[in-house]
Amino acid sequence: MTNTPLDSPLLSADSPLDDRQKEVIVRVSAAERAGILALPTDDPLDAKRRARVEATRGEMFGQPQAIRNTWHRNEAELAAVSHRLAESHFDRVFLVGAGDSLAVMIAARHALELMLGVLCEPVQSLEFAYYQRHLVTSSSLVIALSSSGETTRTVEAVLVAQHADALTLALTNTAGSTIDRESENTLVLEATRVGWPTQSSTAALALLLRLATTVGVLRGTDGAEALGEELEELPELIGTTLDRLDGPIASIAAEHARHGMYLFSAAGPNWAAAIIGAAKVKETTPDHALEIQVEEYHHYNSQKPDEPLFLFAPTGPSIPRAVDTGRDAHRYGGHLFAITTVGEHAFDEHADGVLELPVVSESLSPLLYVVPAQMIGYHLGMAKFEAAEADLDGRA
Repeated sequence: MTNTPLDSPLLSADSPLDDRQKEVIVRVSAAERAGILALPTDDPLDAKRRARVEATRGEMFGQPQAIRNTWHRNEAELAAVSHRLAESHFDRVFLVGAGDSLAVMIAARHALELMLGVLCEPVQSLEFAYYQRHLVTSSSLVIALSSSGETTRTVEAVLVAQHADALTLALTNTAGSTIDRESENTLVLEATRVGWPTQSSTAALALLLRLATTVGVLRGTDGAEALGEELEELPELIGTTLDRLDGPIASIAAEHARHGMYLFSAAGPNWAAAIIGAAKVKETTPDHALEIQVEEYHHYNSQKPDEPLFLFAPTGPSIPRAVDTGRDAHRYGGHLFAITTVGEHAFDEHADGVLELPVVSESLSPLLYVVPAQMIGYHLGMAKFEAAEADLDGRA
């Protein structure tokens, strides 16, 4: 096989994969590269990026129904997979993805570990395929998420797991995609992706949480039934949260649209919300965004004067350190916006603004907390387009 810019270590002569699996990698690599080259530019008025930002709003508000549709579509397959997992004994579970998909895996980890009773490790797809494949055994479970079903490194991860005779479970938005065909089991998302990804993340996370609670009930895990019942209420809470926070977040975005860097911080399962928040800003705007864990924030001069920080901290173990983060945000001369549980007053004296979310068990809370993270990115994107148009009119 000749070398090309699309090559990966798994195409080399000493690769554990067979010729058929290598051909799969070559095919999906070429298609993925073409998609990357078609992405919008960072021009402040890029029409392609604006069209995606504008389409994001309807998809963002359609998330409650997308979650319900996804649950309904997968009832039979979810039941079958749940019984298989409940009856199996795994040495470890690998949760594989890239970008927003990896954030979803981070969000689901806590609930999956509680319900499955085994170590569940979120791993970036390349890291898994190239550096952790020696850890995969026939007693492992590999859950891989790719909305397109054609993400090269995630497909490689499935092929590595396939080669090791591990049990594979794919989540994808695209039935019949490569990851669907190559995985032993597949759960299919009911989500649209005309705008920047929102539904494909929350539908996948809701499906993983449903998988966790169903397996927990089958295994007789303490609290599993109550957690499953609570999960059923989350789509409605997401809908009310979207309606209630739309105006406040739009105001924050308009006030801080002039900045070129935005920080997002969290700990535990809501580290996923910080990752997704930063990702949405990088997608919807020409500017920089950075996710930094609550503890890591304190090991550097992480925030510069006038920079906004969005801190996701539901009531729970991370609150004390998150309060330290809020205190230091002001010491650095930055802005702080805390997203926390209704009735939590720990940030009142430190934050420029507090956005309150309903009380939710922390293992389920990422499904709710990623919503304001998405909204921050959307509204910053729209606010920056408006600012760029105003600058253009001013120069005319």
